[in-house]
Amino acid sequence: YGSIAKRHFLIIKKNFKFAKLYILSRRKIKADNAIILKSREEIKKIKPDYVIIASETNKHYSDLIFLEKNLKNINILVEKPLFHKKKKINVKKNNIYVGYNLRFHPGVLFLRKLLIKNNPIDIKIITNSYLPNWRNDKYSSSYSANKKKGGGVILDLSHEVDLALWLFGEIKISFVRFGKQSNLKISSEDNLKLFGKIKNANFYLDLSYYSKNEIRNIYIDTNKNSLFLDLKNNLIKINNTKKNFFPDDINQSYLNMHEAIILKKNAKYLCKIDQGRKVLDVITRIKKFQLKEVVK
Repeated sequence: YGSIAKRHFLIIKKNFKFAKLYILSRRKIKADNAIILKSREEIKKIKPDYVIIASETNKHYSDLIFLEKNLKNINILVEKPLFHKKKKINVKKNNIYVGYNLRFHPGVLFLRKLLIKNNPIDIKIITNSYLPNWRNDKYSSSYSANKKKGGGVILDLSHEVDLALWLFGEIKISFVRFGKQSNLKISSEDNLKLFGKIKNANFYLDLSYYSKNEIRNIYIDTNKNSLFLDLKNNLIKINNTKKNFFPDDINQSYLNMHEAIILKKNAKYLCKIDQGRKVLDVITRIKKFQLKEVVK
């Protein structure tokens, strides 16, 4: 029941009045309008319709195995990324999705429509973030700071990998560098630089934990137009002139994702488990690619 779980809880409590809510946490917590569970075994007795896995990334796999073994015909949302590394899992009994809510961001959906008539020749995705700002003063004790718990920019900011795959297609990697560059008190990597190709387009991915100049931008050049999506300021530019602004409410993208799962509204935008696996495949290739470079 960390920050992202609280966000899910409050959104569902506010917008799905019919829901009976339960929270499982190893810590002692209080939450209005929720029943607190002490162990996973209690979930079997409840027989829920919808479960959200928002545990630490390295615990996603065991949590999902437990649910798949003991429940059937339910919807399960696994917070991104699916797992902290590639794992084999045979899913037959339940519907499983991965929490890539940015697929429901109005700017991303608008860009997706523009791409129907615009064939990219150059794609840049740049996300500068400052970990202490989004993990507060306790950032150094969060899972994001801990490599063994599945922290690091590559997993934490895997939204960008998912968007690249979903919007543009398969990524062919040409060059990778990642590691710890800053003096942040973390054991995980704090930056990634990747060069490659997607179809015939050049592709560049740049992620960081240490920049106070926080941005989340996508730049696309085609033979006809130049497109720019700013996810921090909720706007799109076409050829640096025409601007389209979108509502500044990140909670709406989470709500739309939950509506897609619960009410089947725009369910085609959901990240299914197979797509979540593809994100992990790319992450695995990124890490192996650098390892090969180091060995050489």
